[in-house]
Amino acid sequence: MFLSIEPYDTIIRAVLLSILAIVWIIFVVRIIGLRSFSKMTPFDFVVTVATGSLLAGASQASNWVAFLQPCVAISSLLGIQYAAARLRKASAIFKSTVENQPVLLMRNGEFLHDALKATRVAEEDVVAKLREANVLDFAQVRAVILETTGDISVLHGEKLQTQLLLGVRKFD
Repeated sequence: MFLSIEPYDTIIRAVLLSILAIVWIIFVVRIIGLRSFSKMTPFDFVVTVATGSLLAGASQASNWVAFLQPCVAISSLLGIQYAAARLRKASAIFKSTVENQPVLLMRNGEFLHDALKATRVAEEDVVAKLREANVLDFAQVRAVILETTGDISVLHGEKLQTQLLLGVRKFD
């Protein structure tokens, strides 16, 4: 207890621990880098969600040990993420093991049904993304890609540079 009056102790502890936990996250992110909260890979997304959960745990801690445990866990997760990013750059085998490959779902206005089936993406989901991208005609669509993060990218216009499809898995 910080104060002897229960409600005030709870409020002050929550505010103080939240501030300390946020400062800790900022400190660790400054050391590790901005990529800490990116969504480049599914692992990055998991680390981001887990960090938020750990922050909540730190903010609700009832003692200093309970506060330190999530802070150490945040540092560990972000450190592992940093190491994994370095390994992905250094090793093609590691990269292919931990990272999904983007998948082509639509090409030149035509749905690629084998790809949709393999990725369990419904045509309706793709059509919704086409609307979000302001596509007015399927003929405008050069490519629709399910990215490694689970996001769907819509490429439309007059022509498509083939470099934009490098590393994208095609179901032909």
